[in-house]
Amino acid sequence: MQNLTTIGFDADDTLWQNERFFRLTQDRFAELLRDHADPDQLMARLLAAERRNLGHYGFGIKGFVLSMIETAIEVTEQQVPAAVIAELIAAGQEMLRHPIELLPHARDAVESVAGTHRVLLITKGDLLDQERKLAQSGLGDLFDGVEIVSAKTRPVYETIFARHGDGPERAMMVGNSMRSDVVPVIEAGGWGVHVPHGLVWEIEMADTPRAAPRYRELTDLGQLPDLVREIG
Repeated sequence: MQNLTTIGFDADDTLWQNERFFRLTQDRFAELLRDHADPDQLMARLLAAERRNLGHYGFGIKGFVLSMIETAIEVTEQQVPAAVIAELIAAGQEMLRHPIELLPHARDAVESVAGTHRVLLITKGDLLDQERKLAQSGLGDLFDGVEIVSAKTRPVYETIFARHGDGPERAMMVGNSMRSDVVPVIEAGGWGVHVPHGLVWEIEMADTPRAAPRYRELTDLGQLPDLVREIG
């Protein structure tokens, strides 16, 4: 009997680029409001707005744009020009149209493990945007199931891996977010595999569970097939 039967992959910044485009838009946001707020202060205000709004808008570009507009209104004391709001909306629309850029080894890693295991895509974010990115990635046919969820928590993983596999004890989750892709899966009894991306949204940060027997860290996805064979 296999120790591992089901492998879940995160999408954004695990299989394809994502955070880089948020950072570029934030730079444009800071430039637009340079006469009203110091860039560091502005980013702190924006992050606070994003935290407040997660419960309203969830994860994704649309909530990000709304949080930028809210922050712009705050820092300008409700005097933000309509042209600035229009630029922020246009920036969000550009993000939603941006072509997918697969990360190194993404296709090879998914194809390799898909031959021997059930493979899932488990991602957060706006439904339409995540479906668009998956379709453009060319990876869609490799997955046995796709789950686009509002949050990644221990109960969510327990439910997904029970529905699509043999429970979390025989499952692995591969991703770049310690908070969303690694820690809750280990708490559920599964394998949590961290593949650092370099750019990490502060809200996705968490302590590394180095003492956990089922924690692993890879330099890149190219190392995943060997790890899967090692676990068995």
